[in-house]
Amino acid sequence: MKETRALPETGTSGSLHERALALFPGGVNSPVRAFGAVGGAPRYIVSGRGVTLTDADGNKLLDYVLGWGPMLLGHAHPAVVEAVERQLRQGSLFGMTSPLEIELGERVRRFYPAAERLRFVASGTEATMAAIRVARAATGRDDIVKLDGCYHGHADGFLIKGGSGLQTFGVPDSAGVPSAIAGHTRIARFNHFASVEDAFQAAPGPPAALILEPVIGNMGVIAPEPEFLEGIRALCDRHGALLVFDEVMTGFRVARGGAAERFGVTPDLVTLGKVIGGGLPVAAFGGRAGLMRLVAPEGPVYQAGTYAGHPLAMAAGNATLALLEQDAAIFRRVEARTGLLAAGLREILARRKIRGVVNSVGSMWTLFFGVDRVTSAEEARRADAKAYARFFQAMLERSILLPPSAFESAFLSDAHTETEIDRTLEAADEATEGVV
Repeated sequence: MKETRALPETGTSGSLHERALALFPGGVNSPVRAFGAVGGAPRYIVSGRGVTLTDADGNKLLDYVLGWGPMLLGHAHPAVVEAVERQLRQGSLFGMTSPLEIELGERVRRFYPAAERLRFVASGTEATMAAIRVARAATGRDDIVKLDGCYHGHADGFLIKGGSGLQTFGVPDSAGVPSAIAGHTRIARFNHFASVEDAFQAAPGPPAALILEPVIGNMGVIAPEPEFLEGIRALCDRHGALLVFDEVMTGFRVARGGAAERFGVTPDLVTLGKVIGGGLPVAAFGGRAGLMRLVAPEGPVYQAGTYAGHPLAMAAGNATLALLEQDAAIFRRVEARTGLLAAGLREILARRKIRGVVNSVGSMWTLFFGVDRVTSAEEARRADAKAYARFFQAMLERSILLPPSAFESAFLSDAHTETEIDRTLEAADEATEGVV
């Protein structure tokens, strides 16, 4: 096993990883946690408070992963902890509907009015699967359009990559995905409207839906170019297809009301997650009331889940969204600090004459090395992942934890102050020496 060289104490995490390798594929329960893209043994985290994670070796790390997005308030926010503890004393699972579900549903709708009706599920993958099922039922069509670089969970129909050029039909990007299922997913390119039009015009006819991350977060942060989302909205309307925004990551991150609010484009269906659970596993799919009437028990689209609307997750989500309702300035505050960090990183790159670009939208950001711009997955793949891995290790050596992949968004929380920003920029200034 390759040793982590970046931290003074790594023995306990290393030992834990040896044990984990005997239990879990790659020693992890989600692939990116394995640190395969950046090297070294993964960190084993035992606690989180505010902006700080503590690993099993006692290293304290300034966290920019934030659970891959959910921790907008920071780790272990007292109001969230209190809400979960209170609910746990009252019971953890009932298998029946609780008032907490109604409260959180109403809060979500106030933030995201396009979700006229919604259904809670336990993960983003469940939400996107169900949204596409609703779209197919509503239109009577089988095919969907997916944009290269957008990640919608690990359901078979989403594990498709675009390949090169304007490839129209997807091929499986994972073993175990039947080609017959992959064949119902057409691939187009983000920020390349002509490729989307081509996908809509392919045989056997218009698709049931187009699903996309309106701001990509799973190839690093990539924003939509002007009028791209508006054009897609009009294209879907013209062909009778449904527009599905996957806002599992961008909801409550790029704006209070997600990308729909930020860019002024309303989807037919939306999937939400991460922040709405305050760190506990919950997601949702929703949309126009007429479409959601297709979902069982009202309609023929079946979807169910034992842990859907889990009381502990509902309690955490209600506490989180209640704080966001009480202090609307949180979104402006976190975005402003993200902008400060991004501007500081750009200044470091320019001063050190390092080729690279920093993309940021809302409280999401990514530093790409070796490229001058990133507006598509194709351009993101040209970034220097080895340079990022060196930068990751150099930052970890300075007790700052970035995403262990060059192609994942980093995040800020409301707990990150200008003090943490200054510390991060000072570390980055040192860490960029010898990166490229």
